Amino acid sequence: MDMVNIKINGVPVQAPKGSTILEAARIAGIEIPTLCFLKDINEIGACRICVVEVKGARSLVASCVYPINEGMEIFTNTPKVLESRKTTLQLILSNHDKKCLSCVRSGNCELQKLCRDLGVEDEEKFAGVRTEFEIDDSSAHMIRDNGKCILCRRCSAVCEKVQAVGVIGANERGFKTIIGTSFENGLADTSCVSCGQCIAVCPTGALREKESIDDVFAAIADPEKTVVVQTAPAVRAALGEAFGMPIGTDVEGKMAAALRRLGFDKVFDTDFAADLTIMEEANEFLSRVKNGGKLPLITSCSPGWVKYCEHYFPELTENLSSCKSPMQMFGATVKTYYAEKMGLDPKNIVVVAVMPCTAKKFEIGRDDENAAGVADVDFAITTRELARMIDKAGLKFTQLPDEKFDEPLGLSTGAAVIFGATGGVMEAALRTAVETLTGEELKALDFTDVRGTQGIKEASYDVAGMTVKVAVASGLANAKEILKKVESGEADYHFIEIMGCPGGCVNGGGQPQQPGYIRNTVDIRALRAKVLYDIDADMPIRKSHENPAIKAIYDEYFGEPGSEKAHHVLHTTYVKRGL
Repeated sequence: MDMVNIKINGVPVQAPKGSTILEAARIAGIEIPTLCFLKDINEIGACRICVVEVKGARSLVASCVYPINEGMEIFTNTPKVLESRKTTLQLILSNHDKKCLSCVRSGNCELQKLCRDLGVEDEEKFAGVRTEFEIDDSSAHMIRDNGKCILCRRCSAVCEKVQAVGVIGANERGFKTIIGTSFENGLADTSCVSCGQCIAVCPTGALREKESIDDVFAAIADPEKTVVVQTAPAVRAALGEAFGMPIGTDVEGKMAAALRRLGFDKVFDTDFAADLTIMEEANEFLSRVKNGGKLPLITSCSPGWVKYCEHYFPELTENLSSCKSPMQMFGATVKTYYAEKMGLDPKNIVVVAVMPCTAKKFEIGRDDENAAGVADVDFAITTRELARMIDKAGLKFTQLPDEKFDEPLGLSTGAAVIFGATGGVMEAALRTAVETLTGEELKALDFTDVRGTQGIKEASYDVAGMTVKVAVASGLANAKEILKKVESGEADYHFIEIMGCPGGCVNGGGQPQQPGYIRNTVDIRALRAKVLYDIDADMPIRKSHENPAIKAIYDEYFGEPGSEKAHHVLHTTYVKRGL
């Protein structure tokens, strides 16, 4: 690798040729502040927070896009640089809603931290006309408040480049510039898929999920309601971050303890329904293969992906598995099987789902998600909302003991927990499908070809004399690439797993937000995914069809995978929405 010799603040530094000043500074242990920059996604040098002095240059330069060259001398913290950054922040604040105390991002806001670090005290230095905005709360999953927008364009970049949706972008020019939709329609009137990746990258409180915290607390306090909570696999891999724990900490036990202390009547695990999903989905796949059904079969666990398919590839909705997502399967099971077993009226059961995903807020209102005549799931809250509930209740999360989920709907396998990582659903399905096809015990359970955080993975397996071709995609731009191949006939897959968010649910739009610096330098997806794979490796049962609670529910209630009752409770339908 060719190296370039430069000086940063008088200290010799070597950095790879082609590096930017920002990258070279990081090699030297210097963190230049940024606001708009997201590596490989939003490298536009727009916010001017990262400016530095370069000897010989006529003006300050944006370090995130300025390349280094041999002999360059760079200064990152001169009075001129610091004053420029401070002035930029004051200009941003001049058109910013500064109600920080009531803002959901207070204490975890990149703008707030920069103001504190750079000593911005005179917030009204450039006081004058302020733009007034209407809050957009039209969608089921989020609220857009342009009064707190700093025009960094991270949201529009991730929406267009990573998710291939592009429903938001910069409208107007100059002081009138606003991040909005076409014709300033409400987000609900666009083909937004509710993935929440825009929320995940927003540095301020301009984008936030719609909260259900007060509604959940009210349900818990209602003596006539039995309030059941379920938690998705990926939540346990990220919740600890909201309480200062390192990225990649497994907090399953403390999470169960916290939920119990919040007052939920039963603390169950969505992983149980992930095992149930595999039973139904593997059966559906084998049925389509044997009976000439529509192939490739495409997974339906990710509601952001499902809505994307309905909007952008409506003709492929027939390829979607008819299985409800694990969250919805769980709710449907609670309000049918569990209600019957416990003698409860489904109308008096409240199912709360803790999810890494904002699209789940849209999913709970979909048609054909009401097996017992009432909504399968009543409230879907994000990992962030759960963290705020824990804080609101005064629980000291890091000091809580490790506890287990309640049974029987808290029992699960290693196959279920890896649902939270891209490739996990595919691997879990293969463990069951291969044993079903061959009639033999599968010795090697790790399908490593479909693991990893790459956006697209492909593999072929010889199973019982048949070559099974599979593909895995995460992030909707990658999904689009795969589906174009399917449409053109270039690819002849049998089974495709698609997750709406890059890296899968571990990187969902409802997970704890990490600042740009962390997102640009740490592989958050891999660290969170490792939690799930480590749990899987340590589980005594690692195949869904061997879960004793799953065996019992089929013996007692559903009969067999794909039965008429199973289809009524656990399966759903889709809509060809188009654009």
